[in-house]
Amino acid sequence: MEATSQEQPKKTVPERLPVNVEKPTPYTFDLGNLLAEDPNPITCTTEESLQSIARDGAQALINQLLTTCPIASTSAGVLLTLPGPSTALPREKPVPADKPLTKWQQFAAKKGIKPSKKEGKMVYDEESGEWVPRWGYKGLNKKTEGQWLVEVNDDDDNEKDRGRKTKGKKSLKKGSTAAAADAAAANPRSQSRSERVERVKRAERKARANARLQRKAAVGGRR
Repeated sequence: MEATSQEQPKKTVPERLPVNVEKPTPYTFDLGNLLAEDPNPITCTTEESLQSIARDGAQALINQLLTTCPIASTSAGVLLTLPGPSTALPREKPVPADKPLTKWQQFAAKKGIKPSKKEGKMVYDEESGEWVPRWGYKGLNKKTEGQWLVEVNDDDDNEKDRGRKTKGKKSLKKGSTAAAADAAAANPRSQSRSERVERVKRAERKARANARLQRKAAVGGRR
């Protein structure tokens, strides 16, 4: 029995390409955008030639990053800090236009009205050391409801005085309005034509209603 020996193909070790890249015209770099620009003209457009040009550009960019940018070793790994970009790249979409002001915003800007700061719903209670609602159930305003003695500030007295004055002004204004209405009713010349016509119609309706009541009373008396 003859033994046949099969020849195994030899493994080819790929050739190591040089790390240093030399070009007639040196590269220009924008490390912030990870950009390497090769100004040398392309003389051959075969696939192998284009791959070699791309490989040289990537190798030159890596060399520039490792020799220029600061490198730090951390627990997450080796970090390399890039500088700011120097090439202005075009936007994908146009710059958004400014949002037009609403009518209220235009009025506030014209009158110099500034937005008021809204108070939060929760306040800090120094006695309990907790945040409680400002109003409502278990609110800070409920603390003084069950107390028989409550401290009153000067500001509270001033507010009450202002409330009394405002109430007095309203009652005086209401009384003066009623007096003016009575004076106008007493002097028909001071009323407009529509008011005088309405006043006459109202009097006629009242007279007819009184006449109906009198007739009903007379019929009831006869029975």
